[in-house]
Amino acid sequence: MWTSNVEPLLIISYLNNQPLVRPSKLSLSQRYKSTLDYMFSKLPMFQRVGSAAYKKDLTNITALCDYLGNPQNQYRTIHVAGTNGKGSVSHLLSAVFQEHGFKTGLYVSPHYKDYRERIKINGIYVPKSFVIDFIDRLKPLIEQVQPSFFEINVAMAFEYFKQRKVDIAVIETGLGGRLDSTNIIHPDLSVITNISFDHMNLLGNTLKEIAFEKAGIIKAGVPVIIGEKQEEVKEVFSDKSIEFNAPILFASDLYSVKTVSSDPFYSYFDLYKKGIKIAGNVPFNLHGTFQEKNIATVLGAIDVYNEQAIKSGLRPIKFDAFLNAAKNLKQLTKFMGRWHVLNQNPMILCDSGHNESGIAYVVEQLNNMVYDRLHFVLGAVNDKDIDKMLNQLPSNARYYFCKANIPRGLGAEELKNQASKYGLNGRTYSSVKNALKAAKSSANKNDLVFIGGSTFVVAEVL
Repeated sequence: MWTSNVEPLLIISYLNNQPLVRPSKLSLSQRYKSTLDYMFSKLPMFQRVGSAAYKKDLTNITALCDYLGNPQNQYRTIHVAGTNGKGSVSHLLSAVFQEHGFKTGLYVSPHYKDYRERIKINGIYVPKSFVIDFIDRLKPLIEQVQPSFFEINVAMAFEYFKQRKVDIAVIETGLGGRLDSTNIIHPDLSVITNISFDHMNLLGNTLKEIAFEKAGIIKAGVPVIIGEKQEEVKEVFSDKSIEFNAPILFASDLYSVKTVSSDPFYSYFDLYKKGIKIAGNVPFNLHGTFQEKNIATVLGAIDVYNEQAIKSGLRPIKFDAFLNAAKNLKQLTKFMGRWHVLNQNPMILCDSGHNESGIAYVVEQLNNMVYDRLHFVLGAVNDKDIDKMLNQLPSNARYYFCKANIPRGLGAEELKNQASKYGLNGRTYSSVKNALKAAKSSANKNDLVFIGGSTFVVAEVL
């Protein structure tokens, strides 16, 4: 057993819930900053360094959770994977369970501004003190195991949810599914939103290969909801569900959602089940036509959850809980970064869509908007094939090329050169903030300023 090699002092210290060092005289904010500095410098972080931080097995997370007493087994969970939409689906599911009256944990990644965005209960961030104490307590173990940044985050979330006695936790995968650190849970439901090209250097070069990795979250006997029935990959999921005797539902077979209108605060959708309208002009506190498929996925997941709840004698989720969750999503969960309104007159928007299908939805949404001229603040990362993104972007926009302040950021000049092959023209800027400043200066009140191309570009403007 791995834990047999851990120093007894570590176990005693952990069980007594005491840090291994004397409490610092530094302020809470100073101690928190010191803790984050340690985490960011010591632990390989995929968002900063890329594939070097990706661990292709579950050894480390298993060791960490064994040491912690496998906290992930102490409460119910829902596991969410997919190329696009998993963040929106995870937040909406969390809001639904909050409205249902459950104390609901939510684990997502990456974060935009505050590390604690990753770990929330009923929309409230994990306390700084918990982050500090958890890392202090596990430092010797961290030195021993050498986990990635993501692995220690997952372990922290699992432990926090256990200590705070959540009723249920919605757990979003980080990358892939089969070998993702979150994949040691045994959930009540598995949810896979869709499959598109992203992280091909790690997940595979075909949609079927990528789907195989996402399908790795399917567990024996656990119902799985697939958001979209995509012809090229549907058999991957069907075969896996048969292999594991996991009931499967393709949400798009049951539900469809149509955009009615939108304003800066809400989008309004009509909801259909088996072609029959079940609700009209429903306000959602999120934006983008791409949310249609995410909403259908969540409706399918609620149906399957309710079937399980009724069989178990539990209270099913009422439709009103879903409607209230939709209207109050950001208030309930602190959801951000997707079709996020930063300003009006001129309208300034950002969205973290960054791969082929994510950008396709962004462009579709932009095409549905009315404005005089589009100003596009664009950045990318250096370890992705961005041609499929660039060839979709509108050539009639004025571009402001920039580099996010991370090692993975693609240089602004190189981005400009690649973009020019697709008729995308503009100037380069030394930072995201300078690019946005220039765009705002050039825009009139009827123009639209959009910031995107990378999650990390968006993070710098939120």
